[in-house]
Amino acid sequence: MFRLIQTFAVVTALGLAAGCSSGSDVDEASVAGARQKKAAGPAFWVDPDSPAARQGRLWQRQGRSADAELLQRIAGQPAALWPAGEIDPTPLVRRATRAATEAGRRVLLTAYNIPHRDCGQHSAGGAADADAYREWIGRFADAIGDAEALVVLEPDAVAHIVDGCTPGELHAERERLLGEAITRLKAQPRTEVYLDAGNPAWITDPYALVEPLKRAGVEGADGFALNVSNFQTTEDTTAYGKKLSERLGGKHFVIDTSRNGNGPLPGVWCNPPGRALGTRPTTDTGDPVVDAYLWIKRPGESDGTCEGGPAAGRWWPEYALGLARNSGA
Repeated sequence: MFRLIQTFAVVTALGLAAGCSSGSDVDEASVAGARQKKAAGPAFWVDPDSPAARQGRLWQRQGRSADAELLQRIAGQPAALWPAGEIDPTPLVRRATRAATEAGRRVLLTAYNIPHRDCGQHSAGGAADADAYREWIGRFADAIGDAEALVVLEPDAVAHIVDGCTPGELHAERERLLGEAITRLKAQPRTEVYLDAGNPAWITDPYALVEPLKRAGVEGADGFALNVSNFQTTEDTTAYGKKLSERLGGKHFVIDTSRNGNGPLPGVWCNPPGRALGTRPTTDTGDPVVDAYLWIKRPGESDGTCEGGPAAGRWWPEYALGLARNSGA
């Protein structure tokens, strides 16, 4: 997920921006009218056994009560579960959906197993081939069943098509697999799907994403997701999302606010110091096209082996503590 959290400008040769309006004068009423914003629905489920929750309990036993209290700012909030692609996702997804259903809540999930994932960088991996991916996403969807769920689909997959990191000969297959995944997940009666679309500092021209997102089946999804695992401000991300929404028939979007409380740190894309938790997860965004602020990246899990961090996705308690401490109340 190296470029998912890298801040650099991409110069695209697609020519999609030529002759396009800036999107700064979006008619809110018409955009919102393209699809009525979903009702708030059940609150999102909070995992009582998350790494942050376990760490807090450990620190309490060790006498670090002040640090444990700070960590509750993470442990007390819902964050997405990312089932590992190397194994069957069924046990984790089923456990979470059952617990959420019993609590009268919905579960937040991220599907991240597309073949040739992350171009061989910090989060390299993914399914071995197209058929393996189809089987994995089918198991993922089956495990959700009829539970209330929101799935963020394949962070960085479309943006890596646009920035050229994913080789051109793989683009058509990737777009086809994403479209199939949307269809499969949407076959579940109470599952919402948001296809990832990068962040404003990665693909700086949002219009370059329009056609790839369409080819990847975004029209069949509930919307798109922005700022996953990144630190861009909510204000900048919202403005960017509205430009993209305008070209996608008013599609709604969700924003990852898990670590954007202090915005990005220029020049440091991986585990930047001094960052803070952002807005707590909520569907009450006050904006007709922003369906939710979500914690998609789990605060405290490393971006990769940089700035002293462990491998990507590994729990890093001291970084988590910094995010919590810097977030204020």
